[in-house]
Amino acid sequence: MSMHSASEQLRVMEHSNVPAEEVSPRSNQDEVIYHQWATFRVDHELYGIDVVQVKEVLRYSQITPVPGSNHYILGIINLRGNVVTVLDTRQLFGLPPVPEDDDTRIIVVEFNEQEVVGMVVDSVDEVINLPQNEVGRAPNVSNEESTRRFVQGVCYNDNVLIILLDLVKMLTSITPEDYEVENAANNSTTY
Repeated sequence: MSMHSASEQLRVMEHSNVPAEEVSPRSNQDEVIYHQWATFRVDHELYGIDVVQVKEVLRYSQITPVPGSNHYILGIINLRGNVVTVLDTRQLFGLPPVPEDDDTRIIVVEFNEQEVVGMVVDSVDEVINLPQNEVGRAPNVSNEESTRRFVQGVCYNDNVLIILLDLVKMLTSITPEDYEVENAANNSTTY
């Protein structure tokens, strides 16, 4: 565009009744950021966790019980030579147990760089992309602390409410204090 054409266009814009923001509509649009969530069902509710933390999804198999463990720990499984602790999400959420069926799955998630944990869920749904600006805060409608403390937000997808869990907060809240103290001691070495 020549200088003459540019000055002519500027003069036309100054004398027209069109507001400047309508001339360039893209300047006011915010970039929408999407986040991927792996969704699963527990007691007919749809939950989502950050897909980056999901290592794999397994069919329900035999879990070896660990004597003296907390009520929400079903036991351990051997996953290609690695021992994985398996949690019962129903117990963790304060829900009654149900028998396993063909839809029951174990979602193996990364807890930290050194540990993976399995979560038994009623069924696995799909991986979805949700716009970050549509994720709302979880309403304080329940006095039940068992689930609410793990919720980072809620979002509707195809008119279905998805409860988005903060996996790190959830798993940290059930980690025994002596484990945290032991890890802190191991990570701080003196020379």
